[in-house]
Amino acid sequence: MKLFHTTKGGVAEVTSRLADVEADVQSLIEAHKETMLGVRFLVSEYVIDCVDGGRIDSLGIDENGAPVIVELPTAGSPARDVRLGL
Repeated sequence: MKLFHTTKGGVAEVTSRLADVEADVQSLIEAHKETMLGVRFLVSEYVIDCVDGGRIDSLGIDENGAPVIVELPTAGSPARDVRLGL
């Protein structure tokens, strides 16, 4: 999704860039999750009980009480965006 900021003459596209550290992005999203996503933050780095020892980057709950999973791309990952899921 493209992002824009307003200027006196209209709008200008914001140039995207990768964050230096995934934790910086995760901290920013978790601190402002309700404002940015409409999701109340519950827990970070939630370990799920599976053979691979998986984890959820960030777990929240939406206005209907449904769980929301936020997954962040890792270094070297082809995905460059934050993923939301249930």
